[in-house]
Amino acid sequence: MKKINLACIIEDDPTHVYITKRYLNLTGIVESILICSNGKDAFDKLKAIIASGKNLPELILLDLNMPIWDGWQFLDAFKEIPTKQKINIYILTSSDSQKDMERAEQYNMNSNYIVKPVSLDKLKDIILNM
Repeated sequence: MKKINLACIIEDDPTHVYITKRYLNLTGIVESILICSNGKDAFDKLKAIIASGKNLPELILLDLNMPIWDGWQFLDAFKEIPTKQKINIYILTSSDSQKDMERAEQYNMNSNYIVKPVSLDKLKDIILNM
């Protein structure tokens, strides 16, 4: 079974961070988890990882509605970072808005759009199909 060295949760709600982190740990597949409280925090931490020569997360679980930078602002900035590493980004949001789902299509992420709450089985499925 493939191990994930680093996963990143970009989420401002402590309850959702706790649940998602717990589920990732329960999969037994994720070695380390990076927690970011908003898109700007995540962008800055990921740029620092690149600058240090380390590998970026293989999996990013991204909330859309956050303060400072929302998920869309993060995606716009992150796509400008040059990397050859394969990164699987999943939008994990409470928004079931058709408008947000259509916007996700612009990022080719319509199949990576998950409405909260996430389940342990769904996270295992995501990881196993990466």
